[in-house]
Amino acid sequence: MHKQLLRAALRRIKSARYADIRWVRKQHENLSVFNYNVENLSFHHNEGYGVRVLYNGAWGFACGSVFEEKAVQKSLTLALEIARASSRINRQKVTFPAHPPARACYGSSYQINPFEVSRESKIHYLLYTNEILLKSPKIKFAQSTLDFYRTDKFFLNSEGSEIEQSFVESGGYFEVCAVDKNQVQKRSYPASHHSQISQAGYEYIQELDFPKNAPRIRDEAILLLSAPECPAGPTTIILDGCQMALQVHESCGHPVELDRVLGSEISYAGGSFLTLEKRGKFRYGSRLVNISADAGLPGAVGSFAYDDEGVPAQKIDLVKNGIFRGYLSSRETAATIGQESNGTMRAESWNHIPLIRMTNINLEPGKPSLKELIADTKNGLYLCTNKSWSIDDLRLNFQFGTEIAWQIKNGRLGQPYKNPFYHSQTPYFWNHCSGVANRSERYVWGIPNCGKGEPAQSMHVGHATSPARFEKIYVGVKK
Repeated sequence: MHKQLLRAALRRIKSARYADIRWVRKQHENLSVFNYNVENLSFHHNEGYGVRVLYNGAWGFACGSVFEEKAVQKSLTLALEIARASSRINRQKVTFPAHPPARACYGSSYQINPFEVSRESKIHYLLYTNEILLKSPKIKFAQSTLDFYRTDKFFLNSEGSEIEQSFVESGGYFEVCAVDKNQVQKRSYPASHHSQISQAGYEYIQELDFPKNAPRIRDEAILLLSAPECPAGPTTIILDGCQMALQVHESCGHPVELDRVLGSEISYAGGSFLTLEKRGKFRYGSRLVNISADAGLPGAVGSFAYDDEGVPAQKIDLVKNGIFRGYLSSRETAATIGQESNGTMRAESWNHIPLIRMTNINLEPGKPSLKELIADTKNGLYLCTNKSWSIDDLRLNFQFGTEIAWQIKNGRLGQPYKNPFYHSQTPYFWNHCSGVANRSERYVWGIPNCGKGEPAQSMHVGHATSPARFEKIYVGVKK
């Protein structure tokens, strides 16, 4: 971990207003099987440090992976030179409030170290899953994947903070494609887009139980080949928890990032319709809509003890009883609106600067069960598992497609439909929320590929969501 080397380096930064050093070591194992063949078997390891320096109201950043005194000193000098050069041309000086120093050590919990489970066992698990998926001649493609991550971090700053953190994450997914003449239909489990991970060990893979769920997913893909097209028009929709996770991510998680609101992400990630004058006043959704950011949620991949500025993890209300309440912020951005940071600054790795990132953005549960939500719906659709998405730069107008929809008629699930999608505007959509399923229906979803920043960074974020119902939402293509 090179603690003494980094401590000594930090002490040598004399002229800066503030400085921090962040050491990171990352490990990632990926195993993937396509049909009956091993498609990928890889293990990535990288280690290095990043230095941030604040000088005369401007930031400088440099990084390195050589842990020798001269190399580290060169990085420190470069970071300070960048800050000095930037301070000469910056029209607006950075406001960076002091924060009490923290000394802490945190490690995520797990039962089975996934890196100690043999690769032979993991590959056998994936091959057996694919064997089940490929039992029908209509199934042409099957892919099963496992991913395991370990991240170790050591953070120290000129305010006296020293924080060690360690995270172990496990996950995976499989998908199957059924083919008939001119069409292809896909089903995925437990989520699509390679996107389900948890802050846990190999026990989570056992919990997902690919072989048990493979027959259902396979049969649904085949069923979609003969299913009718999803009907178009305004209707009541119920989204399953998996689709709700992405809905929350795109239409709430991103627009509440304060750096986006202030315009610093406009050239790549975009801006936000949740502008500053809306805080505390704007009706984002119906009274049933409560959305929180919780960086301490057990098992969620957006959980940690301290962010990459030494600010402790927090739980905050983003939307309360439908009213927009607040933003995800950093020490710098929070100061611009007269508040304190709520601890959301994180970097993908040692060679990236920290940015405001989602932690775990959660739709708080309601009272009914999913069964009761469906029973209380006369006509509508139950949409499951994301297939595609599109949303504008302000996170206002969106369109989502799902892999499958089920007819709801007189409070019962009916026939399946293929190629469903829905589109709406964020405030309209959330203001037409008429029910959120209860805590027993809630699941913690993990997304490993949330993109933001220039250069681009990919971050792990979490969402605890239950299925939810929305009225008068347009499904399909308008004619």
